Amino acid sequence: MVARPHFQRLVDRVRNLSPLPAAVVYPCDSDSLQIALSGRFAGYLAPVLVGPEKRIADAAAQAGLDLSRIDLIDTPDEPFAAAQRAVALAKSGEVRALIKGSLYPDDLMRAVAAPESGLRGERRLTHAFFIDVPGYPRAFVLSDAVLNIAPTLAAKRDIVQNAIHFAHALGIATPQVAVLSAVEGVTPALPATGDAAALAKMAAQGMITGGVVDGPLTADSAISIAAARANGVESKVAGNADVLIVPGL
Repeated sequence: MVARPHFQRLVDRVRNLSPLPAAVVYPCDSDSLQIALSGRFAGYLAPVLVGPEKRIADAAAQAGLDLSRIDLIDTPDEPFAAAQRAVALAKSGEVRALIKGSLYPDDLMRAVAAPESGLRGERRLTHAFFIDVPGYPRAFVLSDAVLNIAPTLAAKRDIVQNAIHFAHALGIATPQVAVLSAVEGVTPALPATGDAAALAKMAAQGMITGGVVDGPLTADSAISIAAARANGVESKVAGNADVLIVPGL
């Protein structure tokens, strides 16, 4: 088994926290149910299963799983209906996280992003990966590689700020944020380089807070001090990045 030391440190951190109330949305397969059961057993989650009771019970019986100690909220047997109910639980504060079960991501995100009934806040909805690379001295946050296809500068500001807040939640006090581009330096041929420089300026002026932001940086300069030196890059973030911001999908 490949060692995941950075992920394991996260696991160790949450051992002393209260279980997280979480809605497992449309958990109609064994994998989704195992997540709920293992999270509850380990003390990380206080799961609520949200979906069609009969289909969930059939999946549990087929897998030989006992759901008697887990709360279940019955919904119509339609993934979007389960997603809407789970989002309502999150909006009311009854749960603090949503876990995708055996439904398509589009069904879940359609409920999450609904203008009135969804979970939109002041900033744009964004996505972040937590990446634990074996043998590398730190983990990375990578954003946004799922939701925002060709973000504007304003959207990128939200992506950066959300990623910084996510890094804080992971225990990184002052995240080093690298805004990536194909080249270092600003060039009109690559508009993303101008956006990267603008984001760094926004952070310097306090429009983005909680981290150190620099760019444009190439991926190798962002994660390798040796590469940054070879590329002639002088930056506090270069080679020390905790957060990688991609220019688009």
